[in-house]
Amino acid sequence: MFIKEYPDFGVPCSRGPGHWHQTKWHRHQKGVRWLGPPPILSHYMKVLITGSSGLIGSEAVAYYDRLGHDVHGVDNNMRREFFGPQGDTRWNLERLRQATKKFTHHDLDIRDRARILEFFKEEKFDLIVHCAAQPSHDKAKEIPLVDFDVNAGGTVNLLEATRLTNPDATFIFMSTNKVYGDSPNEVPLKELPARWDYARPEDFNGIREDCRIDRTTHSVFGASKTAADVMAQEYGRYFGMKVGVFRGGCLTGENHSGVQLHGFLSYLVKVAQAGGTYTVLGYKGKQVRDQIHSSDVLAAFAEFTNNPRPGEVYNLGGGRANSASILECIERIEGLTGKKISWKYVDQPRVGDHICYISDLSKLKSHYPNWKIRCSLDEILERMCQSPVLK
Repeated sequence: MFIKEYPDFGVPCSRGPGHWHQTKWHRHQKGVRWLGPPPILSHYMKVLITGSSGLIGSEAVAYYDRLGHDVHGVDNNMRREFFGPQGDTRWNLERLRQATKKFTHHDLDIRDRARILEFFKEEKFDLIVHCAAQPSHDKAKEIPLVDFDVNAGGTVNLLEATRLTNPDATFIFMSTNKVYGDSPNEVPLKELPARWDYARPEDFNGIREDCRIDRTTHSVFGASKTAADVMAQEYGRYFGMKVGVFRGGCLTGENHSGVQLHGFLSYLVKVAQAGGTYTVLGYKGKQVRDQIHSSDVLAAFAEFTNNPRPGEVYNLGGGRANSASILECIERIEGLTGKKISWKYVDQPRVGDHICYISDLSKLKSHYPNWKIRCSLDEILERMCQSPVLK
């Protein structure tokens, strides 16, 4: 049983904000497990988090606040507009307001170019962690203009505002593996009893960053994120800015407001807890995803911030060890909850969907050898099944 919502990353050090004495993460009532120290951000920063009430954004707010930085969040709760009441993130905002010390929330729309530029001139941020997005495959096809304006236009607004106000700032862009479209489906696969997997030994670790991103069907969402991804790279390479692009696999955690259209694992846990019916779309339910906990995502961001590589792209997922199919996840969740999950099958996959996607983490690990996956899939599922948010 987890006895803390967040790990104890340390206690304040006399050297000032951002310096912490390392302590252990108390994970179980029956003992202590050492997960190792997080990267230490050794200087005081003014930090902006976009999408600050979402999964990765809220984790980022809590993380940088614990390190003593001045944290600002931008979020206008468009997730409720996209997904209805189930997608509402105000509960997460209130949780952050109660749990943080130096967090300021701003109800801004990243599509508002003039207001964003004015905001950046007022604050002059040292670090921007851009997580705001329209995140759904299925919703994007209903609102293609809104989807592009948020994902592509909003990203350019933030990049340009950074360039004009503090070009030496570090800019982290949360991209997606959907920039590869359905090209990963061209990798030879083999069908196993409960999952698809790669057929060739050379593909065992998964999809690399050199996978093709053009001449492929992305979905409207994937296309808008690809536009943002390429532009973020360009600001890094052309303008020499400290821009890092992280192509996320399945980003997850117990604070995820998962809905049917986005947030597969947390939504599946919600269905299991509530006794509803889950819909499996295509590929016999054997489609594979690699799950990464939000805390491991933040650890990668911190490594990049300490040693930025302008315009670099990294795949960021749970890797081989944290990969599982829908059928395998259903079985694991049933074991943890003691509840049988009701599900139905629709033999029609989403357009541009991956059959088997595992993030090859070799490049990220080679550039930042101190980083590794610390939260296993079993630990992720334990935390989700015990979370009051997902009940």
